[in-house]
Amino acid sequence: MPTRKEKHPPDHRPRVMILATGGTIAGSASSAAQSSYAPGQVGVDAMIEALPGMRSLARVRGEQVASVGSQDMTFAIMRRLAGRINTLLASDEIDGVVVTHGTDTMEETAYFLNLTVHSKAPVVLTGAMRPFTAISADGPLNLYNAVAVAADPEAAGRGTLAVMNDRIHSAHSLTKSNTTAVETFISPINGLIGTVNYGRNEYFRHPFRRHTHQSEFSIDVVTDLPRVDILYACADMPADLIDCSVERGAKGIVVAGDGNGNMNAATIERAAQAAKKGVVIVRGSRVATGTVGRNVEIDDDRLGFIAADELNPPKARILLMLALLKKRTRRQIQQLFYTY
Repeated sequence: MPTRKEKHPPDHRPRVMILATGGTIAGSASSAAQSSYAPGQVGVDAMIEALPGMRSLARVRGEQVASVGSQDMTFAIMRRLAGRINTLLASDEIDGVVVTHGTDTMEETAYFLNLTVHSKAPVVLTGAMRPFTAISADGPLNLYNAVAVAADPEAAGRGTLAVMNDRIHSAHSLTKSNTTAVETFISPINGLIGTVNYGRNEYFRHPFRRHTHQSEFSIDVVTDLPRVDILYACADMPADLIDCSVERGAKGIVVAGDGNGNMNAATIERAAQAAKKGVVIVRGSRVATGTVGRNVEIDDDRLGFIAADELNPPKARILLMLALLKKRTRRQIQQLFYTY
């Protein structure tokens, strides 16, 4: 007689895809107690296998998208990530996505995905300040917690998030503040989204700005992004740096200004000349916290400049690059900085 097939109960665990890009979280060193290491050496499958308890949180799969230190992150990789995430989340086969990433430029990729992923489903970046092989490596717990957030329906609709050191950050506010410490990431403008303690999540708020499923930006048919340079303001800043960027084809320039987005008089004059030629000039700040207000000390209306508002220079650059994909007035671009 034929045997009856054994029935298995349905698996209701959330489905999470881990997209790996390299970074310190996948780093390897010859000794467990040394500061030097090679990033991106440990593959995503090995990271998943090293955390068997993670499978209690979700049905986890992994894909290796890149294997770079995040100092070598490119917009080509970012576009590939955004496209893959949009495809995964549109398929209804995945409930959330985790991206493993180096910390140096994590805030830039997080903000790029915040503007180009069009889904309410959780998208969570995580990384590490110590390599995978280090004593007291922080990567395994960061990854475990990131999966817990990506698997959590309560995380949906909060935009792209970053989970590091038990904290849940919004892509809009996230910034790196220390070169080596595990508590490097802070959200100085709007504060944390929440915290996560060994897979138990607590949320404080939703982001104030538009993101992900609300975003107007699309890179579906984009093969390249306009060049936008960042120039760092300092005492006696050479004004001809503006000319160098313009001559090299920059369509926009973000000035990481002194204080409230200031520049010396010579640079203001040269930037105003570039603005008259159609180059978009954004005033950001090199200061770690605070906003850059429009027409504060510098007459933006008269000179044709944009104020970065809450965005630091790297994120202001990303928003401006996406804004320049279509023709917009300066007034419309300024509004984007208040909106996103």
